[in-house]
Amino acid sequence: MLPSLIIALRAFVSNLLHAVWRTVTCEPAALPVPGRPLWKPMELSSRQLAVQKLKRRFLEALQANDAQEVLEVLHTGKLDIDTVLEVEDPSMVLASYKQGYWLPGHKLESSWAMGIHVCVMYNALETALVLLQEGAAVNRMPNGKTPLHVACEVSNGDCAALLLAHGAKINSLSLSGHTPLHYCITRESVACAEQLILQGADVNVRGHNNEEDTPLHAAARFGVPELVALYLMHGATVDALNSAQETPLMTAAFWAYDSKEQVYSEDHHVVCRILLDHQAETNLQEEDHKTALHKAAWNCDHVLMQMLLEAGADARAMDINGCAPIQYVLKVTDVRPMARPEVCFQLLLNHNAARIYPPQFHKVLQSCHDYPRVIEVMVNSYEHIKPTRKWRAAIPDDCYQRHKDFYDSVFAMCSTSSPRSLLHLSRCAVRSSLGGLCHTGVAQLPLPSPMRKYLLLEPEGVLY
Repeated sequence: MLPSLIIALRAFVSNLLHAVWRTVTCEPAALPVPGRPLWKPMELSSRQLAVQKLKRRFLEALQANDAQEVLEVLHTGKLDIDTVLEVEDPSMVLASYKQGYWLPGHKLESSWAMGIHVCVMYNALETALVLLQEGAAVNRMPNGKTPLHVACEVSNGDCAALLLAHGAKINSLSLSGHTPLHYCITRESVACAEQLILQGADVNVRGHNNEEDTPLHAAARFGVPELVALYLMHGATVDALNSAQETPLMTAAFWAYDSKEQVYSEDHHVVCRILLDHQAETNLQEEDHKTALHKAAWNCDHVLMQMLLEAGADARAMDINGCAPIQYVLKVTDVRPMARPEVCFQLLLNHNAARIYPPQFHKVLQSCHDYPRVIEVMVNSYEHIKPTRKWRAAIPDDCYQRHKDFYDSVFAMCSTSSPRSLLHLSRCAVRSSLGGLCHTGVAQLPLPSPMRKYLLLEPEGVLY
């Protein structure tokens, strides 16, 4: 048995060596040439070329709103009315993808669409009517959206009305789980939203996706007061919750600040005002226990903070990490160049916000050392606060020199064991007696305006 095994192994090794030799000594021409395709692409038949040419002719006629040319192409009988075309679409108006699907890292430049989608995208109303009269499908989604979704996205109210008149489904879902109402996100799309609502669209429908936003959330997110008012007029739930337990008020409060442009949106402020006028609850908390006031404080948005506080927002509400809105303002003061942080702190302290724990006051100096007015407001909220060794270390030398007069007054006033001025002590006594009602109580006192401002911690530029 052993000799036969040895013979078999020798035969295997011999065959293996021959195979290696043939591979090494093969003709160079047999190797693939770099840059040259390994296979020759198939040549299109004359019929396929003719169909391609007809598709191009059809697409160009649709984009030019040439109804007569479209009819001529269709009457050749060589092209189906619902044929799918490849259309340039860098903004992805025609496309919608399901969450979780893989997408290429580069930007997609084209989408699949039927003729009716192209008409809606290019506002070719006459050609769209021709297609619908010829029997074009009105509810298909070759790239994730129906023609009605596209009409709402491009704010084409006339096309939306035409599609609805020909049987478009008002609550159909795109591949990303949005209804046509979810795509109404501009002032120009109000006409589309009105058409949809008149036909019975559900203003409280939640997206079938991870966010589960309602159309009211979408309108609040993009800051469109007209849409918000329209939805509320037709029964939208003002405190509707999405999957993160956020209300439209929280959504509008968060998106009121454009971090890229460093500006605040007046439209979002108007949206919040409308929601509050419709009794939106100010103290609801989302999944991380943040309220709308936390989100406004994170933006250092004093206009919106005042609006929320006057509507009853709790200045002491804490998030899941135990942070109140005053801590949020403290964290972002130095990264909100267009903000007025001293006003934010004034508002919170005048609405019963808890003051910073005195032994931790150096953290205020670390975050706000370049904002003397903030330091003044915060120091004046205490009857007396004693500095620690960490105070001076928290202020960079160049900053101290820029605001030398102010910081000299801070250390001179706080370092002494003597009480501060009688005027300041009187202010503290009045504020203490008013408790959490400083914002309303001071206004009712028979005092001149400068004295009221003093009681409400208006900064003066120096401590005494």
